[in-house]
Amino acid sequence: MTPVELSRTVLHAVRRAVDQGELAVTVPERVVVTEPGPGGCGDYATSIALQLARPAGTSAQRVAEILRPHLITTRGIRDVVVTGPGFLNICLTGDPSDLATSLVRDIRAAGSAYGHGQALAGQVVVLRVPYEARAEVVADAVVRILATQGARGEVEHREPVTLRPVPAPEDPAPLGADAAQWALLYPAAHDRPRVTADHLVQRESNPLFRVRYAHARVRSVSRNAVRLGFAAEPGPVAGEQRLLSALADHPRMLTAAATHRAPDRLARHLVTVADAVLPFVPTVLPCGEEKPSAAHRARLALAEAAGTVLAGGLSLLGIDAPEHL
Repeated sequence: MTPVELSRTVLHAVRRAVDQGELAVTVPERVVVTEPGPGGCGDYATSIALQLARPAGTSAQRVAEILRPHLITTRGIRDVVVTGPGFLNICLTGDPSDLATSLVRDIRAAGSAYGHGQALAGQVVVLRVPYEARAEVVADAVVRILATQGARGEVEHREPVTLRPVPAPEDPAPLGADAAQWALLYPAAHDRPRVTADHLVQRESNPLFRVRYAHARVRSVSRNAVRLGFAAEPGPVAGEQRLLSALADHPRMLTAAATHRAPDRLARHLVTVADAVLPFVPTVLPCGEEKPSAAHRARLALAEAAGTVLAGGLSLLGIDAPEHL
């Protein structure tokens, strides 16, 4: 069971509890699952009980105890432990490496559509923006991101304005198309963007460079793997929880970016993925006389999955994902 599947499972548990009259709450659109925090246990944890406690008119501990039986009888879940003020800690059946294999397979199967869903299905979102460069760029990106969640965005120029990010202090066009897009989209809407040459510098201090460089590095190891005569094949990959967590979190981040009309959330998430995959890339190819093994094929598959997420995210922001850099 992948984190995305587990999130849906917890959501179904809430829905069953509501349908059976155990909880009187509005079923949320989504449930977030993360790694257990301090004092937690198991493979994943969720704070959904704390989220529902107030609207349910009871304690988070009580909500957690209501949800626990609905979860523990679900196939793929071995145990559920309630800790702290009401966190649900979930132990899955099977080896955690199987979860990594499943996640990579999901990304490979979906391709650039990984993370797309129907959280906002059927909604028509009207974005009323001023005639201003940053507002136009943000609105265009929001329209693309909304489409990933089943919604349709429409941009209008009339009052009252509903999307008004802080304008850029100067024209970003001299930065070039990609850097200009990033300069306007990376800051939160309430922050003033920096229109400086820093966005063009090819070093680690530049987040845009790290994201695009990470994608180019993944594409490079893929080409080199072909030369060495082996291809990617999903399998167990030890010690890469940071990268796996970032990839598993991509659907949630897309939904959040769409819901809050915030492409900056997607941009920052891409930086997180890049920072997780860059240290991993050097481990993908065999060294010296070493022969390609199942471990190399699994690492290549994980790296390529990260490349897929980076390319898809950059495309939604209107930025090129280079093959070489």
